[in-house]
Amino acid sequence: MMAVETQAQYTTSYMMNEEHQYMTPEDEWDRDLLLDPAWEKQQRKTFTAWCNSHLRKAGTQIENIEDDFRNGLKLMLLLEVISGERLPKPDKGKMRFHKIANVNKALDFICSKGVKLVSIGAEEIVDGNTKMTLGMIWTIILRFAIQDISVEETSAKEGLLLWCQRKTAPYRNVNVQNFHIRQALGDDPIGNLNTAFEVAEKYLDIPKMLDAEDIVNTPKPDEKAIMTYVSCFYHAFAGAEQAETAANRICKVLAVNQENEKLMEEYEKLASELLEWIRKTIPWLENRTAEHHMRAMQQKLEDFRDYRRVHKPPRVQEKCQLEINFNTLQTKLRLSNRPAFMPSEGKMVSDIANAWKGLEQVEKGYEEWLLTEIRRLERLDHLAEKFKQKCSLHQSWTSGKEELLSMKDYESASLMEIRALMRKHEAFESDLAAHQDRVEQIAAIAQELNELDYHDASSVNTRCQGICDQWDNLGTLTQKRRDSLERVEKLWETIDQLYLEFAKRAAPFNNWMDGAMEDLQDMFIVHSTEEIHSLITAHDQFKATLPEADKERMATMGIQSEIVKIAQTYGIKLSGVNPYTNLSPQDITNKWETVKHLVPLRDQMLQEEVARQQANERLRRQFAAQANIIGPWIQTKMEEIGHVSVDIAGSLEEQMNSLKQYEQNIINYKCNIDKLEGDHQLSQESLIFDNKHTNYTMEHIRVGWEQLLTTIARTINEVENQILTRDAKGISQEQLNEFRASFNHFDRRNGMMDPDDFRACLISMGYDLGEVEFARIMTLVDSNNTGVVTFQAFIDFMTRETAETDTADQVMASFKILASDKSYITVDELRRELPPEQAEYCISRMTRYTE
Repeated sequence: MMAVETQAQYTTSYMMNEEHQYMTPEDEWDRDLLLDPAWEKQQRKTFTAWCNSHLRKAGTQIENIEDDFRNGLKLMLLLEVISGERLPKPDKGKMRFHKIANVNKALDFICSKGVKLVSIGAEEIVDGNTKMTLGMIWTIILRFAIQDISVEETSAKEGLLLWCQRKTAPYRNVNVQNFHIRQALGDDPIGNLNTAFEVAEKYLDIPKMLDAEDIVNTPKPDEKAIMTYVSCFYHAFAGAEQAETAANRICKVLAVNQENEKLMEEYEKLASELLEWIRKTIPWLENRTAEHHMRAMQQKLEDFRDYRRVHKPPRVQEKCQLEINFNTLQTKLRLSNRPAFMPSEGKMVSDIANAWKGLEQVEKGYEEWLLTEIRRLERLDHLAEKFKQKCSLHQSWTSGKEELLSMKDYESASLMEIRALMRKHEAFESDLAAHQDRVEQIAAIAQELNELDYHDASSVNTRCQGICDQWDNLGTLTQKRRDSLERVEKLWETIDQLYLEFAKRAAPFNNWMDGAMEDLQDMFIVHSTEEIHSLITAHDQFKATLPEADKERMATMGIQSEIVKIAQTYGIKLSGVNPYTNLSPQDITNKWETVKHLVPLRDQMLQEEVARQQANERLRRQFAAQANIIGPWIQTKMEEIGHVSVDIAGSLEEQMNSLKQYEQNIINYKCNIDKLEGDHQLSQESLIFDNKHTNYTMEHIRVGWEQLLTTIARTINEVENQILTRDAKGISQEQLNEFRASFNHFDRRNGMMDPDDFRACLISMGYDLGEVEFARIMTLVDSNNTGVVTFQAFIDFMTRETAETDTADQVMASFKILASDKSYITVDELRRELPPEQAEYCISRMTRYTE
């Protein structure tokens, strides 16, 4: 048979005055008198069955009561079974003195229980004296089966009789007066008795101790036999009532355990899912792989916004619910006097909080990286385009210059031609010096592109290196040609001063126009109205220089006119080409017209940018107007919730209703947050990254909003736990208010007390605390060593002593009752005494019993 170990030994200690007399003088056994044969038969049968009902628990029985107890072994075993105590080790020999020694050990044990044995000695038992043996068994029955029966402080016999009278009172024609006069047994006394004996044996596990004929056919049945039989009924019915009580207690405990285990499983599942989501999300946020194009980075920014709007909010709710479930579970465990719940490793609330904190840190870093990368790519695109423009202009200017500088035309030139070549070369050197700045700008832009990790930096470097090498070669060639011209200059003396004057004035003016065209077509990036106005001011200053430039143009063109005039006056045939410069008057005119055409285009571009910056400024003001309202509103609600949680006015239900109203107001306010999110998105789409009109960023608002939602949910949960504690502990509202008033008086940390404040609070409430006692109390109220005492922990401590919970000893005693005092309990007994679900719950979790 499968049995279940109760995992505890149950001992029953009976306290008895040694002066107590178990029998009246007329009941004492006289060795010189004989029993009535009918009574002896009844006692022999009853006592034998009674002994076997206990010996079967040890896997044995007796057949002949006077013979099977002669060696004392089964007698000692019987006493061990019914007392639950160990007797001295029996002698194993088979000689008479061994048997007498074993019987004496049994009789000594009986005497040690306060039983006075009259005229019963070990020799009579060893010799098989029936009368003495029956007397000894009756003494044992009195001591262990009848003595403790007491109803309304009567003696054992009177109590058993009174119990019989009360149990039979509802039945007509039944009047129990004693244990030796037959009562009314109906028309079929033998059949009725046999039915009663069979039912008792089948359903109450009471063995048949008498035959119906022994009672019916005997004028005066043996009182001791009847009392022995009836006492079995008393204990069976008393055990059934205890079993029912025990089963109810076990059901209650098991129901609490099942509910707590369900909460633990739900916590573990929710914690695992949340941690797994965080674990998968962090690598995505930690990915800092930069894109080469603005569109790809903007798509990453849009994905991040979807994560903020769609994927994260449900997880925030799960985290809040997880903390609420954990606090509720811990409260229920404390109320049922159970150990605190310790989640699996890495799944503590603090672990989840740390993981969440790490997620938010990575999230913040990812957003900052995205915005930085977008700015970087924007800057790179601008620099790359500017680099291409300057390189194109420079290469256009240098095109053919190396071939010209390498020519040796001066070897066959005339004096005028040599002078022209010399002046032309001087003009070129002037132009070359003017272009030095552009080359330096090209190199500086290339260096910045490299520093910003431009994706096509290799092409930029190649082009820049080619321009620098060409520029060095131009310098070398220029110096060589100058040397050559100076060497032959002494041979040639005439030069056309007017051509030279034109070349000198035309070259810088042309360079100025090139610079002006370059500036007028230059791309710009601004982020504020102040910056665009600064550009407009610079442009206005440039336009103010146009009249002076026009004078310079007219003066330069006047030189050419003078040349033509002189040639016409003196009949000089001009070749039509200025020997000192490649610039023609038409070139100057064309470029001047181009400059005049670009000026209004530049005006239009600047005005369009003014409009865009003004729109951005409106977005900034619009966002700031809302943020400056929402930010203080969140802070105010946080403070109001804090005041409600510490307010002692009103009942906990009123506080709960107030908090629920706050929660609904907060939920209704969500639309303002969403609108602000929309304005923030518009700002980011417009590449607005700063706002001087408010100190609140969207990140501040988001964090504040999440803290507000978490605070109201946590505060509601704390009040719910206080209500649960109040109802479970039977605490009145006045007591809770007193506890709250005491806590608030010493609370200097808004809902938490330091250990010193907590000690002062206890002393003010009458506690006499030593260091050891206070350290013990701190382990109860601050089991996690956080260094603070919350109001919930304070309430738990103040009500802990009044808890009405089921102790482990009570539960163990209940199992012992269901097991009929065995050290194990069977599967059938569990299924018979407990509801099916809880019986199977016990069977699946209790340890299998082995002898």
